[in-house]
Amino acid sequence: MQKRNIVFLIIVIVLLVGTLVYLGLSLRSKDVAIREMTQEFELQKEALTDEYSQLSLQYEGYGLRIGNDSLATLLDNERYKVQRLLDELKVTKATNAKRISELRKELETLRGIIKTYVAQIDSLSRLNTALRKENQEVTQRYHQEREQVLSLSEEKKVLTEKVTLASILEARNITVEALTDRGRKATRISKTAQLKFNFVVSKNISAPRGEKYVYLRIVQPDETVLVKRNDNVFLFEERYIGYSARRPIEYEGEDIAVSIYWDVEEYLHPGNYRVELFADGYLIGSATFALKD
Repeated sequence: MQKRNIVFLIIVIVLLVGTLVYLGLSLRSKDVAIREMTQEFELQKEALTDEYSQLSLQYEGYGLRIGNDSLATLLDNERYKVQRLLDELKVTKATNAKRISELRKELETLRGIIKTYVAQIDSLSRLNTALRKENQEVTQRYHQEREQVLSLSEEKKVLTEKVTLASILEARNITVEALTDRGRKATRISKTAQLKFNFVVSKNISAPRGEKYVYLRIVQPDETVLVKRNDNVFLFEERYIGYSARRPIEYEGEDIAVSIYWDVEEYLHPGNYRVELFADGYLIGSATFALKD
């Protein structure tokens, strides 16, 4: 009987030892599995953190390319959201599988959003490129047309100047006669009672026709002009200058002989004089003559 009890006790001890060994091995296996799972969670969290960081850099990079303020504001809001979730992920325990899973879903949503923004950015970029190209073409056309206008304007100016020059009258064969009070030729300045200026206004088919005045200026040796009245002036090169005498003529485009008289009522100094003739605001001829004592 006692022998049976000893055998039974031994069997119980063996079973207890076996059970303890089994429990020890089982706990060790579970601990290894937990460590492995924890490592896997850490790796998943690390990978997810890297993905969030890359997405944040993407948002920042695209933000630098945007010229549209409204789109830039929306993109900044999403970038701030990515950064906020990234900060939360960093402090979230790797074993918090539920939150890690939620953050992964958020990541996929944010990736979808950035794809939409990228499409809009590319569309705006293409549009801006097209607009810049169009603007360059318009600017180039503007400069070309401006050059053409300037060229035409210059040609017109030259042509106008040529037409103007062609239309200016010309006085030729200018002669001066010193006459006595009886209308005879005066040989001395003291006997001169009148000066007669003869000239021919040349034929010019380009000149305006009709009545016009020919103005005469007698310039003395001291460069002063003989005038009868201070208000005897006419416009020349945007200023009024005095004239000695004037005469109206009826110009029809053909040669016309003209004479203008100056009655000597002042003392004339001997020396070289100059006569200048004007019409239509232009100097049309000049000549010099001498009066001797």
